[in-house]
Amino acid sequence: MSRILVVDDDWLVCSALKAVLETAGHKVVIADGAAAGLKALEDVSFSLMIVDIFMPHMRGLESISLFHKSAPRLPLVAISGYKFAEPRTQAPDFLNMALKLGASHCLKKPFTTSALLYIVGECLKTNIVPELLAPAI
Repeated sequence: MSRILVVDDDWLVCSALKAVLETAGHKVVIADGAAAGLKALEDVSFSLMIVDIFMPHMRGLESISLFHKSAPRLPLVAISGYKFAEPRTQAPDFLNMALKLGASHCLKKPFTTSALLYIVGECLKTNIVPELLAPAI
């Protein structure tokens, strides 16, 4: 069983992610913001984290950068549904920026359950710690 940290300020998003991931057999810890997420990283080890890019009390992609620096080997899935209020203005590609700051994968809200489970599976399958594979002497 994998332990997954979900960091999002939207209670509905957290509840939905938790329900889907726990049904798939994962243990889920919810953090309602970047500060709570950083604290959770200090207290418990995780296999993966899912982080909303835009949350209160932290500018844009700052949280992705901080999480990556705190746990550089931990796969991080950045999620965002951010849209500009002005439809004539082209939005920056925040998800691509998140990849450059250390995210392993990105999902644009709203995303499907199958897309979420696929990305989680990809992250967990590639997050094998070499020391755990070394033969015992």
